[in-house]
Amino acid sequence: MKIEHIAIWVDNIELMREFYLTYFAVASSEKYYNPNKNYTSYFLSFGEDKTRIELMLRPDIAEIIGKRGFTEGFAHLAIFVESKTAVNELTERLRADNYTIESEPRTTGDGYYESVVLDPEGNRIEITV
Repeated sequence: MKIEHIAIWVDNIELMREFYLTYFAVASSEKYYNPNKNYTSYFLSFGEDKTRIELMLRPDIAEIIGKRGFTEGFAHLAIFVESKTAVNELTERLRADNYTIESEPRTTGDGYYESVVLDPEGNRIEITV
């Protein structure tokens, strides 16, 4: 078994797509649009095993302000990179591009070496090895 994809509701689908394309070397599907539901999505694929993120947008679905990832739903997404050096370098690249580094690179209590960055909409992304 494996995780096939993880879906994230977004407010700005093009901004979020560009973020993942720029920093995480994903491949993107063509944009899907369903006019009956005013629904738009992209699938972003990682590597050969094709684990994917689905970015989804429906303007009539709203977030509860201040609760993203804390009380229900998506808490974080962990993206594996090849080394501690890669964690450090990607963290610094994101910092230089003015993304919020929520947690500096470190070894966690459960043995991961990781940092945590907020994506353009405030979702927590763990960069881990």
